[in-house]
Amino acid sequence: MTRVPVAIAHDYLTQRGGAERVVLAMARAFPGAPIYTTVYEPDGTYPEFADLDVRVTPLNRVGFFRRHHRAALPFYAPVVGATTIDADVVVASTSGWAHGFRTSGTSVVYCHSPAHWLYQGEDYLGRRSPVARIAMFFLGRPLRWWDKRAARRADVYLANSTEVAGRIQQHYGRSAEVVPAPVPQRIAYAAENPDGPAHQPAPGFYLCVSRLLPYKHVAAVVEAFAAEPDKRLVVVGNGPLEGPLKEVATSNVQFLKDISDADLTRLYHDSRALVAVAYEDYGLTPIEAAATGTPCIVLRWGGYLDTMVEDLTAVFVDEPSPTALRDGIARFEARTWDPEAIKEHAEAFTEEVFTARLTEIVKRAAVS
Repeated sequence: MTRVPVAIAHDYLTQRGGAERVVLAMARAFPGAPIYTTVYEPDGTYPEFADLDVRVTPLNRVGFFRRHHRAALPFYAPVVGATTIDADVVVASTSGWAHGFRTSGTSVVYCHSPAHWLYQGEDYLGRRSPVARIAMFFLGRPLRWWDKRAARRADVYLANSTEVAGRIQQHYGRSAEVVPAPVPQRIAYAAENPDGPAHQPAPGFYLCVSRLLPYKHVAAVVEAFAAEPDKRLVVVGNGPLEGPLKEVATSNVQFLKDISDADLTRLYHDSRALVAVAYEDYGLTPIEAAATGTPCIVLRWGGYLDTMVEDLTAVFVDEPSPTALRDGIARFEARTWDPEAIKEHAEAFTEEVFTARLTEIVKRAAVS
């Protein structure tokens, strides 16, 4: 196969999240660049990938792994380590595996975070993953060795936030330039569909957009609104905690999943505020909300400190607890918010800004 100028690598394309949005932005920045990944499930991720050159490892032949990518954990390291990408520059989007692909050229690693399940297992896995805990008991040490060895091979390290840059230094001993992830192109008010879909809730609700995983602390958000029956909460996302959360949710909480980009944009626009209280390395959803002029209630931690401005775009809370959230909601409702100022702040995180910085870094790497 002919060597290409730029190739893109990503851990797995089985989900719809911020990291996958970054890969799509990379693909637009480098048209024609092939995308290498371990497993690819078209129905599980964004439809735009169907029009791109996605190249997979032998793990993709196992349908179960495409639908349940976490089950393949014991196999990723050897398969990724045995795959060489023939390109002048490989841009790896990763939070666990893609920095381990070998390359005949230069490697630029865009790190969303060093692997949570290797370095923050207690909070990330939670108490509901006994199988994952058993797997990490046996595999944790060799995978950390593999992970750090792969990190040392990279030529350039980039981080999506100051928090992640610090973690890269802590775990890998590498300095990383901070390049914030972009607001997806789709985030603009959907004027072509002003009435929204039939299932769209009436404006005036609070919004939480998140994978339903333990470390996202959606349970705390749901519990906070149980004590605020006059306020509505819409939770958008899916994950292993979907069932347990629905069981404890009160009637003022609505769950949505698998919605279109236009529908999600409309939800941002029609909400009173976005609520995001995960210990998030970057946290894309508050910037998406800001791009529609919507303020946020966020945790005073991590990437939110890079992307949000207190009392201009957001109210900060000090912990992901129902009590702290209720206090944050009260402070939010006591203020007046300027949607235009919020939108102006979000312009620093456009895809154009991201593409300009990334292409310049890749050009430097190509001649180094």
